[in-house]
Amino acid sequence: MTDNYAKIVQDNLDQLYGNLPKALADNLPAQQDKDRFIFHAFGEKIVIQPDRISLGKEEPSSVFGILISLYAQNACPDICIPFPFRSFKEFPDSMPYVGAFITHTQQVLVPHVPRIKEAAGQITEKLNGPTDSFETVGDFSFVVYPLPKIALCYIFYEADEDFPASVTCLFSNNANRFMPVDGLADVGEYTSKTILHLLGQ
Repeated sequence: MTDNYAKIVQDNLDQLYGNLPKALADNLPAQQDKDRFIFHAFGEKIVIQPDRISLGKEEPSSVFGILISLYAQNACPDICIPFPFRSFKEFPDSMPYVGAFITHTQQVLVPHVPRIKEAAGQITEKLNGPTDSFETVGDFSFVVYPLPKIALCYIFYEADEDFPASVTCLFSNNANRFMPVDGLADVGEYTSKTILHLLGQ
């Protein structure tokens, strides 16, 4: 990591390891290998260690590193409570980020709704979506877990002669227990980027 955000990532790691929670592995949840914590997020293996965060076989961008380090810093024993799903704007202090969330999480997917429908099974498998069925809303929808304790529900409406296509992204009910609200906006953005990457975009 060589950009201006790299220091923030390292500062976050220094804070985390400076007073390492005894239950961090359980709270993420992750496998612990000495001072390394290994879990899956955004469809890839994540490794957190004192001097770096890795994503799959690569070192991620510093902005993504900040997101993962924030998730680790906010890890707690609570379990994910998916229902009822909440819109991003329902979370306290989310208003400054709503516009960017709509643009980078929802609208960015609108041109690709037909292809997303075709690839829905692949997307949910890659992003740890539940295997049990849930009531479909919109024209089609699915739930994914970009982070172990944060679920997103994507709802899609296909274009017809009266209305254009649209996309709505909702969060698990207590998602803000595991990530500050600005980080939640980034979770949505990176999840949508992962979906586009799976489509070859």
